[in-house]
Amino acid sequence: MITPNMADPTEALDMSSPRRRLAVLGSPIAHSLSPALHAAAYRVLGLDWEYTAVQVGEGELDAFLDGLGPEWLGLSLTMPLKHKIRPRLADLDRVATLTGAVNTVRFIDAPAASRPLVGYNTDVPGLVRALAEVGIDRAAHVTLLGAGATAASALVAAAELGAETVDIITRTVARADPLAELGRQLGLVVTVSGLTAAAATDRVSDLVISTMPGDAALPHEFPAALRAKTLLFDVGYAPWPTALATSWNAAGGSARSGLTMLLHQALVQIRIFVANDPFLPLPDEEAVLAAMRAALPDPAGGTAPGRAVEG
Repeated sequence: MITPNMADPTEALDMSSPRRRLAVLGSPIAHSLSPALHAAAYRVLGLDWEYTAVQVGEGELDAFLDGLGPEWLGLSLTMPLKHKIRPRLADLDRVATLTGAVNTVRFIDAPAASRPLVGYNTDVPGLVRALAEVGIDRAAHVTLLGAGATAASALVAAAELGAETVDIITRTVARADPLAELGRQLGLVVTVSGLTAAAATDRVSDLVISTMPGDAALPHEFPAALRAKTLLFDVGYAPWPTALATSWNAAGGSARSGLTMLLHQALVQIRIFVANDPFLPLPDEEAVLAAMRAALPDPAGGTAPGRAVEG
């Protein structure tokens, strides 16, 4: 398992080296807000780095990686590549190992065709930091909607918030089997139910996290009393509000979009790219974060173009 500082943490800050290149890969990818976030950060840091969005499908990933030159420093990954990248990695951080999902890759040694790649998952710290912004630093009982790659990250985030129980609600119950096993590894009591379980009048939850597509509507709404008092964090952000957030608003509750998660997971990515350490704050990190936040359409949960989930 990876430990921080596997390479010289000042390596990427050597301005005498060739201009660094980075990119976010995925399909589709034109919607991505990541280039704006990273460009804002690198301007504050004084780094003349190029970060772009590149359309890469599952079957194109190996050819893309094989064609990279020595100027490439790292990659961000979104769907459908978070699992596809794993056979190419020399090492994984703890969170990527737990979740099985990789959204950040860094080249770690001297430029060469065979230089190893290290994979990270920054979605978990991104979600934890986003929740902290709205005063959620502990949640004993969490309800999790969805069972995909982002749901695994949300489950680990719930454990980091001190969750004791997690109720997983998903369209296909059998698909949540790996999540239930992950929950057991994390010491959580996990239940899995179909979508109709959302309407249970005796449901207790300190936090509801949705990883479902933004336009997905539940066949039955959560109880109005729960929606009124329990925060909904919806990883979707475009279009906003999502169908679920609209339901929360109708009950007088509070719903937050995934833009702040996107913001904070990108900040941790930039730590990895700059210093090869997800735990080492950037130089003048408050100014970097402020510039990144200003590059978003509305970090509090406004309208953003494109697809509902990224990370």
